[in-house]
Amino acid sequence: MPRAIIFDLDDTLVDQAGAARRAVVGWAAEHGITGVGVADRWETVSDVHYRRYQSREIGFQEQRRARAREFLGMDVTDDDADVLFAGYLKRYEAQWVAFDDAVPTLRRVREAGLGVVVLTNGDDAHQRLKLGLTGLATEIDLLVSTSTLPTSKPDPRAYLLTCERAGVAPAEALMVGNSLSHDVLGPIEAGLDATLLDRHDAHPEAAVRRISTLRDLSW
Repeated sequence: MPRAIIFDLDDTLVDQAGAARRAVVGWAAEHGITGVGVADRWETVSDVHYRRYQSREIGFQEQRRARAREFLGMDVTDDDADVLFAGYLKRYEAQWVAFDDAVPTLRRVREAGLGVVVLTNGDDAHQRLKLGLTGLATEIDLLVSTSTLPTSKPDPRAYLLTCERAGVAPAEALMVGNSLSHDVLGPIEAGLDATLLDRHDAHPEAAVRRISTLRDLSW
């Protein structure tokens, strides 16, 4: 029986991908970019530069500027890139919403007497804002953003340091998330138990505990 359950945030508790896809269509259209592949191209560009941020190659604001410049095809100053990205960001934040199985699950975990922790590869201020705007801030006991750690998921140290902050041993924690590498294989390597949240059946062959909704989470 675990003492704490550690949840990923983006696309586990909050529909981040959906928010991004909905937001970018209107933002891109403002800059004359339209078509059926707009959201997919934004996702590809964003993934490249956000991974650079996660690996500490560039900072949080730098990855935003890089995404705006590449997607819009504009060679602009940092200040202008910030202004451009702000147009997307306003739309993106307005689209944040928690999955309908998130709050009931977090409450079920708490009612069982277990700690509720969120471990996210993101900027701490940005992720705290996300928790607040989606109504999840009061449903958790601890947020650990990897911007406050020396490393990001799937480095084992990210999970071990999170367990340390939560006051539990790795063997007393269960990690739940949508990324096979970041939320399952990484935690298992670090000595935690893990469950893959596979909402879209993307990993049917994965030899791990797998659920399609948080309502099916067990411990």
